[in-house]
Amino acid sequence: MAQQCEFCGKTPKSGHRVSHAHNVTNRKWNLNLKTVRAATAGGGKRVRVCTRCLRSGKVMKPAARTAASIAAKPAAKA
Repeated sequence: MAQQCEFCGKTPKSGHRVSHAHNVTNRKWNLNLKTVRAATAGGGKRVRVCTRCLRSGKVMKPAARTAASIAAKPAAKA
């Protein structure tokens, strides 16, 4: 699974870790991704979203699931 926000498309950035003696080694800045349920055309879906998109309101929560809506779904095929 890719380290990528499904809303803004942000990916990890690479650069250098620089010590006091100016020794340069490679490093990577990863995203702060959270798995949340978001509203989509077909209802709710689990997506991986960066915290900036969560804070800014780009992610809409799906309608609350009720006992009636869960019972109305057909049983999964085994």
